[in-house]
Amino acid sequence: MTAFPFDAVARARVLVIGDVMLDRYWFGEVERISPEAPVPVVRVARREDRLGGAANVARNVVALGAQASLLGVVGDDEPARHVRAMLAEAGIAAELSTDPGPTTLKMRVLGRQQQLLRVDFEQTPGGAALDALDAAFDRLLGQHDVLVVSDYAKGALARVQGLIARARQAGVPVLVDPKGEDYGRYRGATLVTPNRAEMRQAVGSWSSEEQLQQRAQALRHELDLQALLVTRSEQGMTLFTEAGRDHVDAQAHEVFDVSGAGDTVLATLAVMRAAGLDWSAAMRWANRAGGIVVGKLGTSIVTAGELS
Repeated sequence: MTAFPFDAVARARVLVIGDVMLDRYWFGEVERISPEAPVPVVRVARREDRLGGAANVARNVVALGAQASLLGVVGDDEPARHVRAMLAEAGIAAELSTDPGPTTLKMRVLGRQQQLLRVDFEQTPGGAALDALDAAFDRLLGQHDVLVVSDYAKGALARVQGLIARARQAGVPVLVDPKGEDYGRYRGATLVTPNRAEMRQAVGSWSSEEQLQQRAQALRHELDLQALLVTRSEQGMTLFTEAGRDHVDAQAHEVFDVSGAGDTVLATLAVMRAAGLDWSAAMRWANRAGGIVVGKLGTSIVTAGELS
């Protein structure tokens, strides 16, 4: 691989829009079983909040040395205040619409580094919050080199088709981390990055690399995509473009926690494309970043220093 393009990355401007979350971790020790029910009792010793979802994508963009702006929806509550404070501390230019519902929160309870329980708080945002999101999007789009769409199916991207159409009209490349079975929502994007399970949801199972290639290229043409990147865990990543198939094997790292790995991969792809690299080179940097982040606990980041 070529050297890390520090100067070009520093000039890269990435706009991230999607489902903003707070990932909350409670760490503790398990020394007994509850007398009330057959469940472990965790004595919490430490608490930690991290940016999740689209906010974690933006955090990874900044960690690589690029400039990130973030658009999303939060509630008027304590998790939202934590999200706003952490975004400001990370140097991310965030414009978050406020909705009466709760901020999307994933709370994980861990005992001896083992996740025991996850509790989710979420609610689909209303029309007023989405209207504000649309207005901010139209104002900021032209100031950025690349648009990243981070879809966790929490409702912030209910109007994603219009966002993609306006970005395409403005000549801004659109990179999408998809969710669900309806990939028609992403028609006209530049790149879509399903993982192995999401790809199966979209096109069905495959029994050979040739069959995967046929189905991937058919999906790419159907959605009018420039590129389709399938992330395949221990099998690496495979990129499908008009030029054909390009594959890179997974980096040989011990896998500790895969949560947030897709955010890191997406952010790295976006930064490298904004810095002027082609799809093949961007994929290789993203693969390297993904291999590093799965060795960390929870939603984490990869820095330019770790990649270079």
